[in-house]
This record gives sequence, C-alpha cells and structure tokens, in this order.
Amino acid sequence: MASNLPKPIAVYIAAENSGDANLFDQCLAENAVVRDEGETHEGLAAIKRWKAETKRKYQHTVFPLTLVEKEGKIVVTNRLTGNFPGSPIELEFVFTLGSDRIVALEIRS
Repeated sequence: MASNLPKPIAVYIAAENSGDANLFDQCLAENAVVRDEGETHEGLAAIKRWKAETKRKYQHTVFPLTLVEKEGKIVVTNRLTGNFPGSPIELEFVFTLGSDRIVALEIRS
C-alpha cells in the first residue's frame, strides 16, 4: 500500500471508501475539477453529487498501491473492487494539488 500519501489525497481515499461526502470538504478545493469516464465534474457540490451516485452504483473501495510524482502531478495507482464488470481493476488517479487541497483529478485506466 502507498503509505506516503499527501494529506489531501489520504482524506480523498478515506472519503471514497467510507462514503462520507463531508470528507470531500476537507480535501477538495471549492472549484476543483474531476475527469472520469469521459465526463467532467466542476465544483465541490457537483463532485460530491457525482461521488454519491458512483458509490451507490458501484459500492466500490479504493486501495492505493503506488505513488509517483510526474510533471508536477501526483499519480496514485489504485486497486478498485466493487459491483462492476472486471472487478477488481487498477486505475490511475492523477491529482493536482494547490494550497493543501485537490484542485484537479483525472481518473484513467
């Protein structure tokens, strides 16, 4: 497990796994942007709605495997298990941090 996660990313993973949307307030910038599955979610409120829906739909958990810094971004490879075809899968979460918050996240396979 990647044990050296920066605090905002560790809180984001905890929010993913617990389903506690209030944790996103502690790690995401108000104007954060997330790209996943060809969609873009802009702003904290929109991201929280999207995360609640994906948690309800997939009942997934996220397990960080590795972390590398690349071109000013933090790339965390995660194993996701849940209620979706091909589970478990590995996905990269590409984080951009600013002022101790996540300002951008791209989820890619």
